[in-house]
Amino acid sequence: MTNGILVECVPNFSEGRDRGVIDQITREIEQVEGVLLLDVDAGKATNRTVVTLVGPPEAVLEAAVRSARKACELIDMRGHHGEHPRFGAMDVCPLVPVSGITLTETAQWAHKLAKRLAGEVGMTVYCYEAAATSPRRKNLAEVRAGEYEGLAAKLALPDWEPDYGPAEFNARSGATAVGARDFLVAYNVNLNTTSTRRANAIAFDVREKGRELREGGALSGKILRDGHGEPLWQAGTLKATKAIGWFIEEYGIAQVSMNLTDSGVTPLHVAFDEVCARAADRGVRVTGSELVGVVPLRAMLDAGRYFLEKQQRSVGVADAELVKIAVRSLGLADLTPFDPSEKIIEYAIAKRQVAQKSLQSLTVRGFIEETASESAAPGGGSVAALLGALAAALGTMVANLSSHKRGWDERWREFSDHANAGKQLHARLGQLVDEDTRAFDAIMAALGMPKGSDAEKQKRSTLLHDATLNAIAIPLQTMRVAAQTYDLLEAMARSGNTASISDVGVGVLCATAAVRGAHLNVRINAGGLKNPGEVAAMLAEANELAQFAARRELAVLALVEAKLGA
Repeated sequence: MTNGILVECVPNFSEGRDRGVIDQITREIEQVEGVLLLDVDAGKATNRTVVTLVGPPEAVLEAAVRSARKACELIDMRGHHGEHPRFGAMDVCPLVPVSGITLTETAQWAHKLAKRLAGEVGMTVYCYEAAATSPRRKNLAEVRAGEYEGLAAKLALPDWEPDYGPAEFNARSGATAVGARDFLVAYNVNLNTTSTRRANAIAFDVREKGRELREGGALSGKILRDGHGEPLWQAGTLKATKAIGWFIEEYGIAQVSMNLTDSGVTPLHVAFDEVCARAADRGVRVTGSELVGVVPLRAMLDAGRYFLEKQQRSVGVADAELVKIAVRSLGLADLTPFDPSEKIIEYAIAKRQVAQKSLQSLTVRGFIEETASESAAPGGGSVAALLGALAAALGTMVANLSSHKRGWDERWREFSDHANAGKQLHARLGQLVDEDTRAFDAIMAALGMPKGSDAEKQKRSTLLHDATLNAIAIPLQTMRVAAQTYDLLEAMARSGNTASISDVGVGVLCATAAVRGAHLNVRINAGGLKNPGEVAAMLAEANELAQFAARRELAVLALVEAKLGA
């Protein structure tokens, strides 16, 4: 799979108990070249399977059509029962933009999918969310209202003629809703009760739609209505949130089941804490939660930082540690094990891709031996970036240790901010370790191109020129980022834990080696251009950064020496 245009597709099938049927459906997806099957989440109580796949739009549409055809062949809705609302064998099939594509463009692909499902499979299709053909059809709940049992009557209404496919009721496969939406987090919070009624009450407390107002504020009193006879509603506490309560027989618990339709408005951790608070108001305890399908890494990192901040601890820790804190705090392993490599979309994609060789993924010994091998890369540029990453990592370490020092509790935020800044620096410099080697590889690839005809010579010359410019730009970027580590290291030399002052000193030496080493690479690669004058500004900036590094090294090392002398 390339790093070009990617969309996610999350078809929901009305079968969650027969593994044989589920496997036949997902096998259709796996056979489509270019598509990655990321997750298959089957629920017995809901009798529903949520499948997550990702790939280029054309391939994703092909996989969706094949799986829909198989679902209509194997699933008979006349005998279907489950806790989740549904009206078809392939109940819903939303497309979600992942990279290189807008939501508007994704909606256009959704209509292409809907047209194919109608024309090639004979399905009755409604379009919803960003693909909706009218405001009334934007909300999935409106489109699916009445569910399978009310579908025949609904299709007879002029206002509910399908967007694609036959308007006649298909008793076997029902209808499907095809949409385009931003990333939706399907999230269930586990309760220490078996009462669906109490779970629903909590769901109504938090969902944006809220609940119908009743006389005296009671849950079962007479519904209050406006002058037009329409029910009056009391909004819930969470925006961009849909929720219902249900009982999960396989686990013997009730849950508040939520769709967080905009995790930027209501993040995962906010939804969890709010359900905890509303459950406590009703004498119910939250025991954990579960994610259905996959979740963006950003949501997990935000949750990890949120819970660390509540503990007044530094958030400038590795992503893996933030994910671990999020999993524990949200109780995501309460019912089943939580595997980040399967449940976090970026990790799941990376796990299934044939990855480019990554120096960052090597062990320390592996990196040393790779550097020492006969190949010309990795070389000085990658090593310079690595030294910069180590400089930032040492500064980050001192900040994290300082944030936890006994007696410095009131300063945790100060050091957390420093650690977080350091984390961004060492993460970027780590990327530059690989980028520098790839830049060199591009030069070698250009040199190896044929140069027989004039056209071949011109193509080779152009690619070599562009690759050389990039091989200058990458170490210059290393210089820029490595130079920023001095601010962090100076702050730690002045106010960090004195017991770690030698670590600051080593960090300073690494930072200077990174800047000066990358400078050498800028200069040697500039010499490979026929007209070095075209990078005069880059060379001038590199010279200034080298001089800056020399001054900062002396200044910060003086602080280190003073602390060591004391």
